[in-house]
Amino acid sequence: MHDAYESLPILEKLPLQIDCLAAWEDGLLVGTKPGHLLLYRIKKDAGTNRFEVTLEKSNKNFSKKIQQLYVVSQYKILVSLLENNIHVHDLLTFQQITVVSKAKGATLFTCDLQLAASGEERLRMCVAVKKKLQLFYWKDREFHELQGDLGVPDIPKSMAWCENSICVGFKRDYYLIRLDGRGSIKELFPTGKQLEPLVAPLADGKVAVGQDDLTVVLNEEGVCTQKCALNWTDIPIAMEHQPPYIIAVLPRYVEIRTVEPRLLVQSVELQRPRFITSAGPNVVYVASNHFVWRLVPVPIANQIRQLLQDKQFELALQLAMKDDSDGDKKQQIHHIQNLYAFNLFCQKRFDESMQVFAKLGTDPTHVIGLYPELLPSDYRRQLHYPNPVPSLSGPELEKAHLALIDYLTQKRSHLVKQLNDSDPSTTSPLMEGTPTIKSRKKLLQIIDTTLLKCYLHTNVALVSPLLRLENNHCHIEESEYILKKAHKYSELIILYEKKGLHRKALQVLLDQSTKANSPLKGHERTVQYLQRLGVENLGIVFEFSPWVLKLSPEDGLKIFTEDLPEVEALPRDKVLQFLKEGFEELAIPYLEHIIHVWEEQGPRFHNVLIQLYLGRVQSLMKQYLNSLPEGVPVLPAGQESGQLGEFRSKLLSFLEVSSSYEPTSLISDFPFDGLLEERALLLGRMGKHEQALFIYVHVLKDTCTAEEYCQRHYNRHVEADRDVYLSLLRMYLSPPRRPLPGTRQDGAVGASGQPAGGAAGPGAAPQQAGHHQGHQPAASEHADPRDPGFPGERPGGESSEETLQPGSEEPAAGRVPAGAGAARTAD
Repeated sequence: MHDAYESLPILEKLPLQIDCLAAWEDGLLVGTKPGHLLLYRIKKDAGTNRFEVTLEKSNKNFSKKIQQLYVVSQYKILVSLLENNIHVHDLLTFQQITVVSKAKGATLFTCDLQLAASGEERLRMCVAVKKKLQLFYWKDREFHELQGDLGVPDIPKSMAWCENSICVGFKRDYYLIRLDGRGSIKELFPTGKQLEPLVAPLADGKVAVGQDDLTVVLNEEGVCTQKCALNWTDIPIAMEHQPPYIIAVLPRYVEIRTVEPRLLVQSVELQRPRFITSAGPNVVYVASNHFVWRLVPVPIANQIRQLLQDKQFELALQLAMKDDSDGDKKQQIHHIQNLYAFNLFCQKRFDESMQVFAKLGTDPTHVIGLYPELLPSDYRRQLHYPNPVPSLSGPELEKAHLALIDYLTQKRSHLVKQLNDSDPSTTSPLMEGTPTIKSRKKLLQIIDTTLLKCYLHTNVALVSPLLRLENNHCHIEESEYILKKAHKYSELIILYEKKGLHRKALQVLLDQSTKANSPLKGHERTVQYLQRLGVENLGIVFEFSPWVLKLSPEDGLKIFTEDLPEVEALPRDKVLQFLKEGFEELAIPYLEHIIHVWEEQGPRFHNVLIQLYLGRVQSLMKQYLNSLPEGVPVLPAGQESGQLGEFRSKLLSFLEVSSSYEPTSLISDFPFDGLLEERALLLGRMGKHEQALFIYVHVLKDTCTAEEYCQRHYNRHVEADRDVYLSLLRMYLSPPRRPLPGTRQDGAVGASGQPAGGAAGPGAAPQQAGHHQGHQPAASEHADPRDPGFPGERPGGESSEETLQPGSEEPAAGRVPAGAGAARTAD
């Protein structure tokens, strides 16, 4: 409790019994039982805390008991209830203006000043006449009917306006009548044991309704707006609202309370008080039958000082907000709000505390400092608080963390929007003299790092979304430390990735890949991480991909072939070189992917794929020929079993369908004594149709393929291609006059370009003694190394000056070496 008011006598031992009071400005009207109306002027003595009281006018013309008075100073009128009639008098002269004739028989009235949309105040009046309510409004110096009469269950004993409703107290019950055109009636609750019901209007448009020693606050819907009722020490007789106080007249004293917070503020002992009225803010009169007192407010500064000592911060704040005497009102309010928020925290009302802090510009680090182990210890020691901070642990600490999360999330959103503002952050200290942080980036760093710690304590699932934020400002070293301490390695990877610390992230992935219980076990996360790095981090990709490529070549290759924009944008020449140098077996599937899936058209990549196919075919061909049983013919090109058939089929198909490779640079890679089908395709791509057809017709003896060749290449609009059928005809009409070296006279030649028979053709070198049957002879066994090969060709695919002429005895360019792929025959 504290002293909010001081009672000072205004009238003492008045000879006439007081029956009602009304006041405005410095005027006090006293209605007496004999019907006298007394007007006093109350002026405060500037030198003392006393009042000068002057009886300005005494009107005996009322002659009858004055039942009720109401002053409307805005209209300079006095409304009164005399002899059960509503009279209106001039406030200054007491001359009667009008009598509301319709309201004859009235027992009670209540007035209300309603603020219209235009800003003008409109006077409304409700009059109780028996079991009816009559509604009027004031205009042109008289009352007019507002709407039709409303029937009620009983004769009203007490009533007050509540916005667009009227709360009425009857002998046994309270009702709420809505002015909705239908006069809807809502029964509220019984009046209780008190003799007279009590309904008092409040300054905020609500009403206070009494039930014995309890008072509840209702809105215009009849809904109670407070959690708990006010509990008086006796049954109130009358009531007045002076925010934040409600002043009630009790039989032996005046009691002062607040609704929110619900406090008993003061009890003022007076001799049998009965009436109370107000002339506006801070002007309150209380009267008994023969005495009148004025309740003078204690200076607000004194009240606030006392309330702060008692830690009644809510009430202190309400008083500070209505105090116009303090020149530094804003700063005082802010100081009290901080104290209030801090006190709520100490009471472990964490949500309420954070809500108050959220409305303030208090430095968030000062709020974070209320919690253990969230700020660096050296910075935390610089912070000061009004009282010792409570120690928190267990469920209490978790509840406190949840409240802090809501607060920091709100502050974070606000700071992010202002991040690019040039002005420094305008935070204020919780306690004067405590340092604050001006940099928004620094504040965001502290807030995000604190949120990370709170999430680890309350909801780990929120850690990853926080770290994935594009504008995440978590302090790297601090966040790294706490994530490692909590063994949150997946979240640590996200932190590193968002901060661009890719080597650290990949090293953690490597370290965790072999740990049995780690969520990062295996290589999948490393593959995914490397796929996202992009061309700017190509060196890191090459640095950390080898261990995956060695462990799982197929998955490792996805680092360079996954259908992601970052992967597809990697420089393919560098990736190819990297694979060829360390993982050559993966170069072929890589090239196949970029050519067939990504539609790479670069000649270099097509050339290299052909060369790699060729290398595999040549290597496998040797094994194939050496393993071929005696007497078994060589299978057609591409139909060999196993990998040889697979790679040779791919090579033939690619040579046929690709239009991007460079045949002139590749022709020299294909030997004259083998892979003749492939050589023919290259010659055809070079436009050397006669040489290609020579291979099909005279070496391979494959006329069907020769004719298909002509069908593919014939084009009457291209000079080099329009005579391809003529070239084929010449081949048919002018065969060599003797069998070509490397072929049988019956024309049986293997599909691989090697003779099907066992003996070499004319001009072939005989097998040396002891030579393994089926062994591929070296080129020197058949021809001079300078031998350009087939007629019309020189190494590299160039045409020789000496070409095969129809009807000639033998190829002008020399002998054709015997095929190394012949079936093994008996000696």
